[in-house]
Amino acid sequence: MKYGVTAGTGRFGERAILGLIRLVPVEDIVVIARNTEKAKKMYPAGVEIRKGDYNDTESLDKAFDGIDKLLFVSSQPNPKHPRYVQHENVVNAAVKAKVKFIAYTSFPHANIAKVPLAKDHAKTEKLITDTGIKHSFLRNNWYLENDANFIKRSANGEDFIFSAGDGKVGWAEEKYYAYAAAKVLASDEKTKDVYEFYGNEHTYADLAASVIANTNQDFKVRLLNDENYRKALAERGFESGSIDFMVDVQDMIRAGVLDENIDEQAVKFGMTHQEILENNTDNDPDLPQVIGIPLPTLDEQVKDLLSDKPSYEI
Repeated sequence: MKYGVTAGTGRFGERAILGLIRLVPVEDIVVIARNTEKAKKMYPAGVEIRKGDYNDTESLDKAFDGIDKLLFVSSQPNPKHPRYVQHENVVNAAVKAKVKFIAYTSFPHANIAKVPLAKDHAKTEKLITDTGIKHSFLRNNWYLENDANFIKRSANGEDFIFSAGDGKVGWAEEKYYAYAAAKVLASDEKTKDVYEFYGNEHTYADLAASVIANTNQDFKVRLLNDENYRKALAERGFESGSIDFMVDVQDMIRAGVLDENIDEQAVKFGMTHQEILENNTDNDPDLPQVIGIPLPTLDEQVKDLLSDKPSYEI
């Protein structure tokens, strides 16, 4: 059995591969990366390294040769290289290589989410489904690392700013999502078609309180409107493109897109019965079930993020 992992030099890919090494023979792992020299320095001897670039279909055809199970790590939005085109290249190459199983990192409730960040993921999920290849969609909520900049700034005494109001987020450190991906890929048992992965839900005010609890810093926690949040980001030196994205994320969270507590009011007309079931979170959460341990509290994960502990160690 050959296990391939794309984006092998990226943060998620690295964590997933280091987790996979604990689960399957190292000689069965294939790291697929654009920069093979960098990849060789990251992993132990015995791990096979292959060049694979989402923009280079020929490299993908070669990289996927002989791969049985593929962890397809979604790419980042990029105006120069449309994400869906990249994803289409990956899926087409997987079909050519006769890959038997694809685990794809997706967006929370991608099948019904009505936000721009979800569009490419929803289209990619459909593309994979239409191939007939067995798959698991790993719909990851928000990585705690996505807010590491603000956590670390506040740990140094800077004001904690946000505009998401009481919007809730299912934060968990990226290593837990990545280890779950490795577990799904390595599983010999029947896997689910869709996993909704998320941590315990909290607001940004909760997150700020966790930073205070872990640092004893007396910083201000400031809930701003979008206009003032935008100004504050500019004052901190963020570029306009980054600011636009960060404001959009705060709007998205305020609107409840990352809130996993789907209730009757959130069930939209026209949903299929299966869609309603998939968004019913009364069942046991997928993430701790898959990784096999309870998730640490938000306080514990913030402490971990601020520590010198290796970022992949669970």
